[in-house]
Amino acid sequence: MSVIVIADQVRIPSWVSDLESFRRWSRSDDYPERGWVSFLDGEIWVDMSIEQLFTHNRVKTEFTVVLGGLLKHEELGYYFSDRVLLTNESANLSTEPDGTFCSFRAIQDKRIFLVEGLEEGHVEIEGAPDMVLEVVSRYSVRKDTKILRNLYWRAGIPEYWLVDARKAPVQFDILRWGERGYSAARRQKGWLKSKVFARSFLLETGPDRLGNPQFLLRLGAVEAS
Repeated sequence: MSVIVIADQVRIPSWVSDLESFRRWSRSDDYPERGWVSFLDGEIWVDMSIEQLFTHNRVKTEFTVVLGGLLKHEELGYYFSDRVLLTNESANLSTEPDGTFCSFRAIQDKRIFLVEGLEEGHVEIEGAPDMVLEVVSRYSVRKDTKILRNLYWRAGIPEYWLVDARKAPVQFDILRWGERGYSAARRQKGWLKSKVFARSFLLETGPDRLGNPQFLLRLGAVEAS
């Protein structure tokens, strides 16, 4: 067998058998331009489902707008939205989070490397970013809440932000790295403190003028780290 075909859309070459070969495939012209494909500790996960407009796309857009603006204003680092490949060799992981924060300090300390493409620009993040975000969808529940939770922890990522907006009340957690695994930050009247950003965050939701769900990520004041 020379190729594995999934749903007549994703064609995985037979030579993709480990993390390094997956990375080579991800840089090739044969890598799929739509859908989510991940290498998770020896397994290739493929999700070709259509993205939900409000409970997924609009949620991650709100985080991109707020966190991207915060980082630019305070000159803390880069916030990358989805379709950016994150690889960590220690965790045997290569995936595309819904959001990734790489601080300038992490890059300067060589905890993160921005990998250049074969032809132009940078195409991959290698190492342990300061924070990753995943928004749960219908087919990603186990991947986001169990598999990636374990792999992101093994990768040494300080904070894993996890959001499930598929039904009310919206579930938003900031998971902090610990010696035995991630633990959820305690809520204070709905607010969650992030040690990475030295701020508290509150995710609010309600209907917009057309009755569709909208999301607001509120920022708390700067706190002592």
